[in-house]
Amino acid sequence: MVRANPAVRTKRARSSKALAAYHRKRDLRQSGEPAGASRIPQDSVPIFIIQKHDATRLHYDFRLEADGVLKSWAVPKGLPGRVGDKALAIEVEDHPLDYGGFEGTIPAGNYGAGTVMLWDRGVYVVEGDYAAAYRKGHIRVALAGEKLRGEWTLVRMRPRPGEKQTSWLVVKNHSSGKLPEVAISRTARDRSVLSGRTMAEIAAGVRRQVLPRAAGLKKKPAASARRPASPR
Repeated sequence: MVRANPAVRTKRARSSKALAAYHRKRDLRQSGEPAGASRIPQDSVPIFIIQKHDATRLHYDFRLEADGVLKSWAVPKGLPGRVGDKALAIEVEDHPLDYGGFEGTIPAGNYGAGTVMLWDRGVYVVEGDYAAAYRKGHIRVALAGEKLRGEWTLVRMRPRPGEKQTSWLVVKNHSSGKLPEVAISRTARDRSVLSGRTMAEIAAGVRRQVLPRAAGLKKKPAASARRPASPR
C-alpha cells in the first residue's frame, strides 16, 4: 500500500519569485485577475482547482497548491475519467493562491483573454512528498472535489527539440474504495461550483449566486482518504 505523507503542508508565504512569470505576462489592472495578496490560514489543507477556460482554445486549467502557490497545467481535454486513460497536460506558470476563487471574463487584448469558470474545487493528498514527486516527474494525487473524486498521476514527458513548455501526461488510476467516485450529472458538468452559471452566462455577465461549498471540503481529509491506492 502506498503511504501518503500526512505531514505534507505547503509553504504559505507568498513567493514573489515563484509568481514573477505570472505578473510579467499580465496587466492585472486590465485583466481583473488576482494579484496574489491573499493569505491562507496555516491550518488549511492543500487545495486543488480546475478552471474551464475558453481562451484561444477551450481547455481546463488544473492547479495544485504547493509551496505557497498554485502549480498549474493546461489540460486541453480535461482530466480523464476512465481508468487507464491519459490526457496531455502542459505545465504553465505558477498562479497565486487566490486565483482559486477567480471566475469571470478576461478582456480581449490581455494574456489568456476569454471566459473562466471555476469548474471544480476541493482538497487533495499527494503520494509522499510533493517536491520529491515533482523532481522525479511522477506526481500521484487523490482528489476530493465537488465534482471529481479519485486518483490521478501526472507524469513528466521527455522534452522534444524546440519545445518551450514542459509536457506531462495525466493518467486516471484505480481508486481506493474508501474514496468513492461520484458520477457527475450533465447539469453539474456544465455549471460553475462557485456561481452555478454556465460559460455563456459568465461571458454575458449574468449575476452570479454564490453557492455553498460542498460539505467537508474545508476539513482535513479522512485518514482513509490520505492513502492513495497502490498503482495497478
